[in-house]
Amino acid sequence: MKISFLLQNAYGIGGTIRSTFNVASALAARHDVEIVSTMRTGEKPSLPLHPKVKLVNLIDQRAEKGADRENALLTQDSGYIPPVEAKGAHFNALTDQRVAAHLAETDADVVVATRPGLVMYLAEFGQDRYLRIGQEHRIYGTHEPTIRAYQDAAIPHLDAHTTVSEADARTHRERFPDVRTKLVCLPNGCPPSEVEPSDGSAKLVVAAGRLIPVKRYDLLVKAWETVAATRPDWKLRIYGRGPELPKLRAQIDRLGLAEAVTLMGAHSPIETEWAKGSIAAVTSREESFGMTIVEAMGCGVPVVATDCPHGPGEIITDGTDGLLVPVGDSDAIAKGLLKLIEDDELRRAMGAAARKSAQRYAPERIADAYLELIDSLGGPRPRTTEPASAPAATAAAEPEQIPLGKLLRRTAGKIIRPLRRPVAKAAKPPVKTVLKDIVVRKPLRPVASCRVDAAGDIHVLVQPKGVSGETLSLTVTRRKEGKPIAVPLRPPATDGAPWTAVLERSALRLGEGRWDLHVVRAEDKARRRVVSHLAEGRGLVELEPLPGGPFTWWVPYPTVDGYLALRAWHRDAHAEARSVRSGDDALTVEGTLHGAEFTSESNPVVIGTPRGETASEVSADVEVVDPASFRVTLPYEALRAARSDGEATTWDLALRITPDAEPIRVGRLIGDIVDRNKTDLYPTVSGVRPYFTMSSDLAVNVPATEEA
Repeated sequence: MKISFLLQNAYGIGGTIRSTFNVASALAARHDVEIVSTMRTGEKPSLPLHPKVKLVNLIDQRAEKGADRENALLTQDSGYIPPVEAKGAHFNALTDQRVAAHLAETDADVVVATRPGLVMYLAEFGQDRYLRIGQEHRIYGTHEPTIRAYQDAAIPHLDAHTTVSEADARTHRERFPDVRTKLVCLPNGCPPSEVEPSDGSAKLVVAAGRLIPVKRYDLLVKAWETVAATRPDWKLRIYGRGPELPKLRAQIDRLGLAEAVTLMGAHSPIETEWAKGSIAAVTSREESFGMTIVEAMGCGVPVVATDCPHGPGEIITDGTDGLLVPVGDSDAIAKGLLKLIEDDELRRAMGAAARKSAQRYAPERIADAYLELIDSLGGPRPRTTEPASAPAATAAAEPEQIPLGKLLRRTAGKIIRPLRRPVAKAAKPPVKTVLKDIVVRKPLRPVASCRVDAAGDIHVLVQPKGVSGETLSLTVTRRKEGKPIAVPLRPPATDGAPWTAVLERSALRLGEGRWDLHVVRAEDKARRRVVSHLAEGRGLVELEPLPGGPFTWWVPYPTVDGYLALRAWHRDAHAEARSVRSGDDALTVEGTLHGAEFTSESNPVVIGTPRGETASEVSADVEVVDPASFRVTLPYEALRAARSDGEATTWDLALRITPDAEPIRVGRLIGDIVDRNKTDLYPTVSGVRPYFTMSSDLAVNVPATEEA
């Protein structure tokens, strides 16, 4: 049986794409499956897809080499999709043409449409020779009225229409009491997580999703003001991007939560980030399903979620594998979070139960439900009619009718022609040549995951499918340097197991910078850069540096182009800025010293070295809390006074233990975050803004005054 899924754009990372990829991959183990993307905007999908799933693109709009970028129909309105849906999904006259042609010609037995506009197309252009199934990934009453009206008109022309919650399926059945279309709930599929699950020990709450009004992250930030007042040692991370970002940034700054709440940006795959947390938070006004809830639960993280329509209440068993709290109530959200924060045993028990509950949504189970639905609809339909292109193909396949006289002449020619050919001379025997044996080896295509253990060592797990050879090694090479450091790759202990290498933090000395990973084969010196599958940094969240000096820190990460890399810091000593707070009159930094310590003879100061010659150096006395901890307050007035003629100035901060000691840079290197300049952001207060540089060192900027 051939099953075809219609997607608006298979090259994004949204929930509909993820759920479609998941169920398509599960179905591909037993059936012929394809995903038809109305548009192509990238070289390859951002999300993993089973190799047996065929990806078909109808319109190529890639930035540089898209064949359809200049097609005039792209600028013409769709004749079938209402303007609101057409604008949101980029449907136009060209999608009308291409989708109609595809639905007329497809040889699929089942076609599944995954968003309202595609449901409308399927109802308009779909054929009786295959089953037509629509999907609803939102909630019935939440669509814009025009979209709702068009989709209502389309549903009766389908064989089935599915929802992702049972509550929404009931709503659909109430709205369409007389249609023959089968209306059922088929939840989204979520594969079991490959990452090491959370152990519930990190003092971290994680939330993830589009930063849009319906998600109500503003409530979560407001709730965190209460949480932070009670448990300042816990932190909140919010992953995602969207139009609400500026408002959330302003709210965090207004409430003084810059050190407590971090906006992390988008991250894929997200399961590595769920596993870093001990609690997940979902504060939506509504959730059609709640893919993030299942993902977090699958990583062993209990979820505190608003009991909104419709998904959370069907996924979470309140008090067993998570907590449900009233919608729109920030106090209730804070109370739910604090309940799990304050009870380690309850939090870990709920995490274990959550991981077990998530198995209900395994893609294989959802695939079985799809097959049961197809069977209930009568299964694939007999081929009484063929696609439009089939008659020509059938006619071409019929045997040629050859006249008898022509047939006899052909036969005679076959007998006579060989007799007319000259007899070929006997060929000379080939000259024997001794050739060196040539071994053709498969090219290396290494794909690897990595995991940080309790000692801070990085275990690199290379998938066996992409490598071959008897002796392989893993090399790490600092960019722009070209001097690789090799570590042995141990062969798999069993069939299908990965090749493994360990980067030992206490043994390797990696200079400061970014390091790329390669697999090297000894037999032919083949060398190939490692593609990242999962870069797990959970072990870094609570990890501390090795005692003594020098200070070293490593963070593995996937590059923007999908390779596995390592950010390394290596310094004789380091001053870690654990807390940076902007007061009305001064900047206060609290931190810890690594690779050195304060003594009774120390007279430490923090110095600010200006960039350029437009200002003088500034300094502030350091309060020593203990041999490894410090606090310093830097008055804003001292910074302003150190400028020349009110020009904009930036100072880099460093700690000097004694007057003649080498300065120790102040920065934020410890933890799992590669680029602090993108995540750890602070407001400008009284014209002064602290920030972390590209190397995650602390600097302070004072802009130019108006008089300058």
